[in-house]
Amino acid sequence: MTLSKAQRQHRLAQIVAQHPVTSQAQLVRLLAEAGVRATQATVSRDLEEIGAVKVRAAGSEPVYAVPDLPKDRVVPGDHLRRVLGDWVVEVGVSANLVVLRTPPGSAHVVASALDRAGLEEIVGTVAGDDTILVVAGERVGGAELARRLADLAGLRASVGS
Repeated sequence: MTLSKAQRQHRLAQIVAQHPVTSQAQLVRLLAEAGVRATQATVSRDLEEIGAVKVRAAGSEPVYAVPDLPKDRVVPGDHLRRVLGDWVVEVGVSANLVVLRTPPGSAHVVASALDRAGLEEIVGTVAGDDTILVVAGERVGGAELARRLADLAGLRASVGS
């Protein structure tokens, strides 16, 4: 079965939560048993992107675990750049408001990454299905924040002054 990256990563996280997974090769096999084809290299990237870590329970081999993502966990800059680059397709601006467009059903992924990034220039976000409203702080303003976010998304030319 062919899944989107987000769907595959969700399935991977479910498997890690339900089974004691000790290796990437084992995870590739468990995904295959669930009907999901993925290479070891893909699984390795997915584990890194979802924040999986190896933990050791008393008297057992280290197993993969995906920690809960508290809202105040800071997203690394590379991850934020990747999320924006993968999901943001358009950036617009009006006064201190920035509007980010994504494919349908993807806005929450981007909004969550922005919320957890701890960027001082962002007051907050509101996500719909395919649109995110980002409120810029007074010191930076909407136009400058839009330029920064567009740059992170690789869309620099799409934002007007």
